[in-house]
Amino acid sequence: MVEGGSPLRIGIYEHKAPKGLIRVTVKVVDGVIEDIRIAGDFFIYPEDFVYELEQKLRGLKAEPAAIGRVVEDLFRSEHVESVGSSVDDFKTAIVSAVKEAGEVC
Repeated sequence: MVEGGSPLRIGIYEHKAPKGLIRVTVKVVDGVIEDIRIAGDFFIYPEDFVYELEQKLRGLKAEPAAIGRVVEDLFRSEHVESVGSSVDDFKTAIVSAVKEAGEVC
């Protein structure tokens, strides 16, 4: 439980992309992403993309459509280059981790 009695839910999901693994750990409180960590053995440029993505997802409603929009928008705006993983791989990993937390709206 977190302050105020709301249950903290944690979801972990590992997604195998064609050329790497994307591992997402998410903490969700009251249907909102409180914290998220994205790691794995994927290659992506710019190097700070993952940090920026994590920042944009914190405080977001744990809704697949909202998550998808944020991921797609950041992929476009940062002109991301990735080897062996796509925007869809990242969306799948993040949404699946939120589902594992039992908090998809």
